[in-house]
Amino acid sequence: MSDDHVYLSLAEGHEDGDARWAFGTGFEDPLYGVSTAVPEGVDPAELAACCLALGDDALVTAQRLAEWTTRAPELEEEVALANIGLDLLGQARLLYARCGQVDGTERGEDAYAYFRDADDFRSVRLAELPNGDFAFSMARLLVLSAWRLAHFERLAASADPVLAAVAAKGVKELTYHRQYAAEWVVRLGDGTAESRRRMQAGLDQVMPYVSELFAAYDAGETVLAVLRQVTEAATLSLPAVPEAAAGSGREGEHTEHLAALLADLQSVARAHPEATW
Repeated sequence: MSDDHVYLSLAEGHEDGDARWAFGTGFEDPLYGVSTAVPEGVDPAELAACCLALGDDALVTAQRLAEWTTRAPELEEEVALANIGLDLLGQARLLYARCGQVDGTERGEDAYAYFRDADDFRSVRLAELPNGDFAFSMARLLVLSAWRLAHFERLAASADPVLAAVAAKGVKELTYHRQYAAEWVVRLGDGTAESRRRMQAGLDQVMPYVSELFAAYDAGETVLAVLRQVTEAATLSLPAVPEAAAGSGREGEHTEHLAALLADLQSVARAHPEATW
């Protein structure tokens, strides 16, 4: 297997600078100078629902990535996963802030992250599943980042200037997230017999949850084209996408894993609700 960037052709059109750590270290405000007024013709309720769902996806995924700290195969991968999680956390903060501006509550980002129960979250189920082994986490990250990137590319042209700015910033970050995951899928799939077995198992475990993503936003062909390209380079088989199961995280119907994840995530804020840091 060549260790070159076998995935780089997927990133064509996203080459404007190194945006790997846009929220991790850059601290550039993507909303500077952007009007927060809701444009005429934009439904505030629909805008709030979109921001909430995408913010929840990002927060829950970031929490799962944070769980790899001290557990990743190498220190370099710990740093990479932590920074990807920081990118997503930054996206969640901006999306929650926008949600509070347009849903009539004026709630801040902490209220959405720390003081809602699992039934109130609108994240997709794939994001909340336990990490499993590294291969499963890379398969999940590939699917989630490919889907989110396709969605954000569309939202960059949103009539709402705030959502458009968040999406445009996110496209740069998600392009790297997708690249990182794809390279690991190829490395593991085209590696040893054991790494190949685990990588194939990771894909097999992830695919039953993909139909929920396509139902949430129809980017099926775009995402599947990415997965086909990556799995072909990895000499892996791409499982079929099953029919969508009843219920959805978008409707507040989650696996039992989300409540446990939120208990960890929210414990300090709920124990000290007036604290600031």
